[in-house]
Amino acid sequence: MRKGTLYVVTGPSGAGKGTVLSRLREEDGRLFYSISATTRAPRPGEADGVQYYFLKKEDFEAKIGQNAFLEYAKYVDNYYGTLEAPVEEKLREGFDVILEIEVQGAMQVHEKRPDAVLVFLAPPSFDELARRLRGRGTEEEEKVQKRLETARQELTCAEKFDYTVINDEVEHAVDELKKIILSRREA
Repeated sequence: MRKGTLYVVTGPSGAGKGTVLSRLREEDGRLFYSISATTRAPRPGEADGVQYYFLKKEDFEAKIGQNAFLEYAKYVDNYYGTLEAPVEEKLREGFDVILEIEVQGAMQVHEKRPDAVLVFLAPPSFDELARRLRGRGTEEEEKVQKRLETARQELTCAEKFDYTVINDEVEHAVDELKKIILSRREA
């Protein structure tokens, strides 16, 4: 049986990672979409164990001490991380696993798992990114500004990734990701 490939998809908040990966998952049954853990509060419509595992800060930190994460990062005052055991299990079962994580976490995975394929999802422009973040209507302007400051730094990291996909139109970005995955499966 073919062992799965680990894909790390990252990019700034508002680049459209969730939307693009949700469409990709609908089209490819051989993908396992890893659910990250976080200490941030759920947004309207989010449920524990679906979009994220929502943990209290002290519980997350206990798991850090147990070395239970493939990666973790602190981003805009919250922790985010990927539990290692479910990822490894799905790879052994032959599934391709996609991690949707922040840039810091992607670099940690790259160090621990140099076989991981790193994909940077970028917005078509910084102005469009700012429009998307404000258009969510889920955060106060101060938080949006923090995200934009972080995004400026993250965008400079794109050259460290195996692939960069511009999310100008969702379907185009999904098609580009499918091409990357199919080329790896056929290799």
